Amino acid sequence: MADIESAYNNSHRAFLQAFLARSVMTFEEAQPILAVILSARDENRPISAADITEADFQTYISVLNASLSPLDLEIRSTRPQTTLPSSSSDQDTHHEPAPLVWALVNTTSDALTQLATTHTPDEIAYVKRLLDAMFETYNTRRAEIMALTGMQALQLHKRAPARNRDSGVGGGDGDGETQGSAGASLTMAQAQKVLDDLVEEGWFDKSARGYLSLSPRALMELRGWLIETYNEPANPDESGDEGVERVKMCEACREIVTVFFRALPDRKCPVCKAEWTEQNFVGERAAKPQNRNRTSTATAASSGRMTMVDADDSE
Repeated sequence: MADIESAYNNSHRAFLQAFLARSVMTFEEAQPILAVILSARDENRPISAADITEADFQTYISVLNASLSPLDLEIRSTRPQTTLPSSSSDQDTHHEPAPLVWALVNTTSDALTQLATTHTPDEIAYVKRLLDAMFETYNTRRAEIMALTGMQALQLHKRAPARNRDSGVGGGDGDGETQGSAGASLTMAQAQKVLDDLVEEGWFDKSARGYLSLSPRALMELRGWLIETYNEPANPDESGDEGVERVKMCEACREIVTVFFRALPDRKCPVCKAEWTEQNFVGERAAKPQNRNRTSTATAASSGRMTMVDADDSE
């Protein structure tokens, strides 16, 4: 569509309000919004959603980002992690990648600053315990799940003894705890309320199987914090130390990935082009039924954290 203005004006302000009212937005969802905004600007020239092109949308995003940059805000995009149907089997290898989603995120503040405006410090500490479990306890060499069942999440309602980290990132044993993630314990009812709120607010996604994982918006918002907190760089003073990379980036799009082949239609590595063996999954599909049945629901009194019965799953 022609006549898209590149100077910041009221139409951009109205479009920004649409982002403020939503956790994420796709291009298809933005089309009717932009059409209404532009039609209101000139009542003699009505515009339909079909008239809005991706180029128009990108132009509005660029103008908004230029204006938002001094405020440490940015409209970012990523692909949803859950692209496979919930009922898909291991033989399901053909699916269309999910469309890009866009969200307004804070680029510089503390990772959980936004949550602090609507949640108590003890609830924030509980959220940090959930993240520790996602990216440490249930993110091992044998099972990179990076998601929690509802029961696993609720079991973390109790605080754990404080364990300080010299570097501020996790140790290699897979059950460490980030600084400040202890907090006070919540009741089971309070923990369930927090989980429901996180899903409602768009921070967590809940799958058909009942697994909780970070939403696209949360991955965009917490990207830098997740990498800094859970990845350990190699120690140059120790020979053979390759570090620990718990939060991995997709080689195709360089975004955080928590599921396997979330966007690529071909089952090949985008770098080496090797065929996938169809044996190793990432995400909730990595939690095989036998592993789910062998997961202990007991919380150790000394740690307050859930443990896996299979000791080999600990790094």
